[in-house]
Amino acid sequence: MFKMLLTLARGGAAATAESLADANALVILDQQVRDATSALDRARKSLALAIAQDRREGQRLEAIEKQIEDLETRTTAALDAGDEASARRGAEAIATLETDRDTALTARKLFAAEIERLRNHVAQAETRISAIDRGRRVARAAESVRTLRQGRIEAAAPYRSTLAEAEETLVRLRRKQAEAEAAEDALDEIESSIAPARAAEQLAAAGFGPKLKTTTDDMLARLKARGRTVNS
Repeated sequence: MFKMLLTLARGGAAATAESLADANALVILDQQVRDATSALDRARKSLALAIAQDRREGQRLEAIEKQIEDLETRTTAALDAGDEASARRGAEAIATLETDRDTALTARKLFAAEIERLRNHVAQAETRISAIDRGRRVARAAESVRTLRQGRIEAAAPYRSTLAEAEETLVRLRRKQAEAEAAEDALDEIESSIAPARAAEQLAAAGFGPKLKTTTDDMLARLKARGRTVNS
């Protein structure tokens, strides 16, 4: 049972890690590209250092060969002059320089191999990083489009509105605006119809033209007239 729970916990952790990686894939990819670019910069510096060391070794080798040539000339002259002791000293110096020369040649071969290896590594890394960077830009553009279209295939995050939701909001807004415009038009019609009637009422009350409605005085006069008619 404990083993099963442990396996379940490990599986849940793996699933969570995978889900987190998927949700932040672009962020992770950006950092991975930065890390790879930093590693490439370090490789370039190592290559530059190896080239500089190789050049120094070449200069040293050139200097040694010049010394050997000079000592050979002088040692030969000492032999021609019969100065055995001087010739021996010259020969010893030449032997030492030739050992240094051979060491320098071996070092240059090692540097040449290292430089070639680093050149290939840098070239391959540059090609791969360029390809990844192009793919990253395409992926970012595709992610932007996917986010824009989100909601048609999968649910958007709770804090992120979708294009469909924006369209629904626009429809509701237009509906409310249409209702408000219709209400304003109806009110304008009512007001336009009320204004002439109100003017007619004011004119009638001032005694111009027939009355438009019965007043209290008119009602009393009518009742009095009806009473007189009954009594008579």
